[in-house]
Amino acid sequence: MIETQNRRIRSLFFDMKFAQQHTLKQIATIISAKIDGDPDFPVLGMNEIHVVGPGDIVFVDHSKYYEKALNSAATIILINEEVECPPGKALLISDDPFRDFNILTEYFRPFEKATPAVANSAVIGENTIIQPNCFIGNNVKIGNNCLIHANVSLYDHTIIGDNVTIHAGAVLGADAFYYKKRKEGFDKLKSGGRVIIHKNVDIGALCTIDRGVSGDTTIGSGSKLDNQVHVGHDVTIGERVLIASQVGIAGCVVIENDVTIWGQAGIKSDIHIGTGAVLMAQSGVSSDLDAGKTYFGSPAKEFRTKFKELSALKQLPELIDKIKNLK
Repeated sequence: MIETQNRRIRSLFFDMKFAQQHTLKQIATIISAKIDGDPDFPVLGMNEIHVVGPGDIVFVDHSKYYEKALNSAATIILINEEVECPPGKALLISDDPFRDFNILTEYFRPFEKATPAVANSAVIGENTIIQPNCFIGNNVKIGNNCLIHANVSLYDHTIIGDNVTIHAGAVLGADAFYYKKRKEGFDKLKSGGRVIIHKNVDIGALCTIDRGVSGDTTIGSGSKLDNQVHVGHDVTIGERVLIASQVGIAGCVVIENDVTIWGQAGIKSDIHIGTGAVLMAQSGVSSDLDAGKTYFGSPAKEFRTKFKELSALKQLPELIDKIKNLK
């Protein structure tokens, strides 16, 4: 059920579609891959497994995940083994899909050097104030009536809605923390996604919000982030979410509407938090949280259960003494 909700929420947002349709043969030529399928098979974009759709390329380089990739919504699978191709799909066979996915990211969304502090391609809405020493990257769009305080950095392709306030030192659009371990060190998966901030959002000082690898990191309307909050790649935060200081959210987390997260809580990757849930301070989340409940502790549990456990632990010294006296 939660996996279905994740797909529904993420389907509302942008993913890395190409400007025009390409063929399987054209993509194979870019990365020197072997093809299994019609050379004219249509290719519309590229995405990670959690945001793929028909026409997308998804990569897989470990046999443990072959079945998931082959049975995903993606219709082009970039894979490192010659396997049976599912009906209606096509394969790109490569000795290193991770490397070739990076090549495609660089090809379709190359890095653009910025010269002025506010890029010429940036679009800034009416009555929006940009304070000194900000960096506004290529193809950034900022809505009306926004206030961007000093020393904010908005990386390329970031989109900001109307009535948004971003406080000093915040960084939106840095690369995903996503690496593959190789013998010679860590190989970085390149980021081609965006950060999208909807209307009436407040972002505190020194917050960091990473862009998606191929999709978007999104914060819904009316949500408020305190100072020093980190939001990882491809996270989806719903509407009217409150996040207190020093919260860390790993990649691909889905937080539904009206959730409250108190200070110094930590959330691991691929977690789903249901509507209206409350996460108490310093809690650690390692599994999905149901809607409408309050959670506490590490690992986080429903707070009544957790407080009962803590109360029982306090009684242990007394119980141990009683057992010793019985001997």
